[in-house]
Amino acid sequence: MRTTITLEDDVVAALKRLGTKRKLPFKDLVNTLLREGIKSVSTPGSAKKKFVTKEVNLGKPRFADVDNIGEVLAVAENESFR
Repeated sequence: MRTTITLEDDVVAALKRLGTKRKLPFKDLVNTLLREGIKSVSTPGSAKKKFVTKEVNLGKPRFADVDNIGEVLAVAENESFR
């Protein structure tokens, strides 16, 4: 089937670079990428795996309260603080 579509300049440039990299003609590359895109969008459960950060015990905090920034800075700079 023949159809006309309007592509943005940046999309055309990216397609040409990818076509050169994959050594595919423009028409074949567009069809391949459209197939891959349609498959990934229409496949149920194709959501990405949730990223989970592992917990790490950093030990006891040096300050119970960091509201007094002067004290925090003094301790960080190894000064005595009253």
